[in-house]
Amino acid sequence: MKEVKYMKLTVKQAAEKLNMSEHTIRFYTNKGLVPAVERDQNNHRLFNQEALNWLEGDNYLRKTGMSLTEVKHYVDLCITGEKTIPERYQIIKAQMAKTQQQLADIQKQIAFLKHKEEIYQTALTNTAKDYLNPKTWNRE
Repeated sequence: MKEVKYMKLTVKQAAEKLNMSEHTIRFYTNKGLVPAVERDQNNHRLFNQEALNWLEGDNYLRKTGMSLTEVKHYVDLCITGEKTIPERYQIIKAQMAKTQQQLADIQKQIAFLKHKEEIYQTALTNTAKDYLNPKTWNRE
């Protein structure tokens, strides 16, 4: 393969490289989230390293819960240039806080499931009453 900065990948190759679906890549490019995407003589999308960087960034922002509108706004700010750095910083800072809260919530869910798993493992080795069934709980 050519040096990274000169490579041009097809949608399929970009999807494989980034572990994304071809549909998602086409969708992101159609929404204007990949300003560096190029087209060949047949109007097929071609992705250089810059375009791959945009795709990867867009994908991560979406995975943190940003809406398409929010990602598009962020991309537009990036394209506008250095004067938007303070606003971009605030966007990333706010998204970081949301993502950290999501992580804390997921950690609580994992702790709950681990506790339940331990209880079920104990129940499987014990022939005692099914105290795991909410029907049998005594809430008085």
